[in-house]
Formats: sequence, C-alpha cells, structure tokens
Amino acid sequence: MSSPAPNPPLPAGIKTVFVSGCYDILHAGHLTFFSQAKALGDHLTVSFASEQVLLKHKNRRPSIPDDHKASLLSSLRMVDSVVIGNNCEKLGLDFYDFFLEFKPSILAATTDDKYGDVKRELCERTGTQYIVLPKTPPSFSPVSTSSILASIKAPEYLPLRVDFAGGWLDVPRFAREGGYIVNCSISPLVSLSDWPYNLRGGLGGSGAYAMLQGSGSDNQLAGAVDKELALGVGWQDPAIISETGLVVWKSGAAPGMEVKIDPTSMLDGKMAIYWTGDPHDTPGTAKLAKDLDAIEVAGKKARDAVWASDYDMLCDSVNMSYQVQLNEGMVELPVSPTGIDVRAKKYLGGGFGGYALFLFHTREERDKIVKHDGYRSVEPYIDV
Repeated sequence: MSSPAPNPPLPAGIKTVFVSGCYDILHAGHLTFFSQAKALGDHLTVSFASEQVLLKHKNRRPSIPDDHKASLLSSLRMVDSVVIGNNCEKLGLDFYDFFLEFKPSILAATTDDKYGDVKRELCERTGTQYIVLPKTPPSFSPVSTSSILASIKAPEYLPLRVDFAGGWLDVPRFAREGGYIVNCSISPLVSLSDWPYNLRGGLGGSGAYAMLQGSGSDNQLAGAVDKELALGVGWQDPAIISETGLVVWKSGAAPGMEVKIDPTSMLDGKMAIYWTGDPHDTPGTAKLAKDLDAIEVAGKKARDAVWASDYDMLCDSVNMSYQVQLNEGMVELPVSPTGIDVRAKKYLGGGFGGYALFLFHTREERDKIVKHDGYRSVEPYIDV
C-alpha cells in the first residue's frame, strides 16, 4: 500500500499538485522541478518509488533508505507532503493506490517522463489536470541520477593499452567474421589527476578518460564503448581497459572476448613506447584506405601466439602490422640506437604520430633504450 493521504484532510478549495519519480539522489534539477510544480497550486505532494519498486523495475536498491529519503524531501521548503509508492504491479504508477484516494488537482511531469502515457490515463480517471513542465535551462550544468551514480562508481585509476595486431577490426564497419584483435593493458596507470603519458598517443586514452569520468552510464564499459563508437572508431580501448590482461577479441560490432591470459611471463620487461613527437588523430585516420586483408592475417597470427604463449610469434605479428602501416604511408620509425636489438615495432592506435611500441628479447635491451630521449618503459598489467 502507498502512504496515506494527508491527515487531517486539506481545506476545500486547495489546489493540490502531485509529482512522482525515483529521486534516488537529490540534485538541483529536482529542486527546480519541485519549485515549478509548487507554483502551479497551493500544496505540493512528492511521491517516490519505494525500495521494493526499484528492486523489481530497475534491479537496484536506492542510494539511501526510504525513511531517510522521505525525511530529506519533507525538509524542502516547497514540499508539503511526501508519499512512498509501494505498488509494484503497475509500472510507472507505484503511487496508484494513493492517487485514486487523494485525487490531486494537478499531476505535473517533465517533457522526458517515460511514463507520461499511463499517467495521462490515470489523470483522466480521476479528473486530474495533467501538466507537462518544460525542462528550463538552470544556472548550473544539468545532471541526472544515473550520471551521479556513474561518477560514484567510476574507478580512481585505470591502465591504458598497447595493440599488437588486428587493429581497426573492432570498428563495426571494418569488422570481419573470423578476424581478431589482440591487445594488452599496461602500467603505469592513469587517473584524472595523474596522466603520465602524452595525450592523443594511441594508447586508448579517450576510452580510459570516459571511464574515469563515469562515462554517463551505470554500466561503465557500455557507456565508454558508446562514446568510442560515436567518434567513428572501435570498442577495443574501453574493452581491454576494463578487462585488463593480454586478450584476444573477436572482430565484430561489439566486444567479444575469445581468450585472456596473464601477460606477465611473456611481456614483463620487454616493452617500451616511443613518442614520435606528434599527436595522432584516430577518427581522422579511420577514414583512410586500409588493407583489411593484411590486417586480418596479422591479427590471426597474434591470436595464435597468445594461445601458444609464443612471444616470438607475437613479435612477428607486430612486425606484420608495422608493414601494413608503412604501406598506408606512415613514416618509418627510428632505427634503434647502436647496440640495442629491437625484436619488433609498430605505431600504436591510428598511427601517423602518437606512440609506437618497441619489443625486445630481454629486459636488459629494453632498459638500454629507455635511457634515450623519447623512449619509456611500460609493463603488462592485469587486475587480479
């Protein structure tokens, strides 16, 4: 049952206004809406969905207990009474029982109320006026409960990534049945306040940044993937950043992991990245012609290397990817300093600038090169 109607009854002639929602985390947008609704009449009742309703229809618990939420809403100067809606059977009308008894003068809703149709029908039954309030631009940045929850859930630190082969096959329009993308998460990790890499470097920074900010979705990965796809690029960055480890992904319109291994034994002490001096533009390079056949072949070799835990085979796939990049028109990467044996190298991300990956036979060779300008060591990362 819903909370009872106001007791004692309101005086005759009082114009009552009713609003409903989850109001799970109160923010200034809610206060603006309540003030606008109260201005329509004399008495404002605010109804919110109970914990049971949220569990059934949104599959989550409220951010605070119902009695705490009721107390917070009751303390607002424009709110005259608060109702806890407990009707779990009528989607969007958890306040149904109360509403039939109370019969308010006005039900106010916002233009984006997804339960507007059923609320209108209920108002017709009770003789209640249904009023839609436009979302007026406030003097502050608009937020939603979902975006606040996403920010709360956002991680503090995340890895970036290096891609070995198969890049571009994660872009839906380039996807190939039977193709593979192979990449690995790396450390040092990044945070919103500590970003130890150059920007636009081909390390998946845009995907990490979206996830660190909260990505605007309760599902961090889904929100970050949507943002990447909206840029016209692929999903591999947020996918590997979220998953971590050395991963083989199936080419397609959405992330599909085939296998994941701990990369430590294969890659620890063998990777360095080189800053070419110019940032790259992944959305821009996505528009250029590509040899998808050769990219697919390199991706399959990298996939086989992961399954076999074969470092030399993985290096061969990296060199194959580099040859594809040279054929696309990227300038040759620098020859390694004298006395340092580089096993494989390629541009990262979209290339034509940004970082390049260098692989080595031994840690000693890697540690020699990072003493030279432009090079820095990175390590494989897996969240255990």
